[in-house]
Amino acid sequence: MKTYYVIRHCEATGQAPDAPLTKQGQKQADALAVFFKTIPVDRILCSPFRRARETILPLAALHDCSVEIEDQLQERTLSTSPLSDWRTALQETFVDLDLRFPDGESSREVMERMTSILKEASLHPARHTILVTHGNAMALLLHTIDSTFGYEDWQQLQNPDVYRLVQTAEGMTCEWMPLHQTKT
Repeated sequence: MKTYYVIRHCEATGQAPDAPLTKQGQKQADALAVFFKTIPVDRILCSPFRRARETILPLAALHDCSVEIEDQLQERTLSTSPLSDWRTALQETFVDLDLRFPDGESSREVMERMTSILKEASLHPARHTILVTHGNAMALLLHTIDSTFGYEDWQQLQNPDVYRLVQTAEGMTCEWMPLHQTKT
């Protein structure tokens, strides 16, 4: 049995790849490390985006675990051109998984790259792996495991959020791990 913890990064100053965590995000990263204090961690894979790396550093230090940068965990590129209503465009991509905006990725493409990470992790000897990623990429990965996980669920994601995925002989299960009091 293998366990994966998919973590959405803590609060950041923006969406650019080099956007750092806010002061609140830094506190969240420290709290995340405390949350994982008694949870086994063998391996950490992380998006190359700064906010993801800063999210996991306190946890990695606590567990004395190195952080492997994995480009496949970066956030989805919805489009490189401005979209007049990006939320509506995003919602449409949860209905039409092959919908693609200018120079962007379709939901199916993101789902394929995210599941490739799980496949690679399943072949690695680590039994407890953390994957640090971003909201839309996370939502699409969770959609591959639970087809009912969609746009509305993406809207409910918080910074940070953690889902535990367990690989058993019967398949993959998915469970939200409450870091916050409630899911809004």
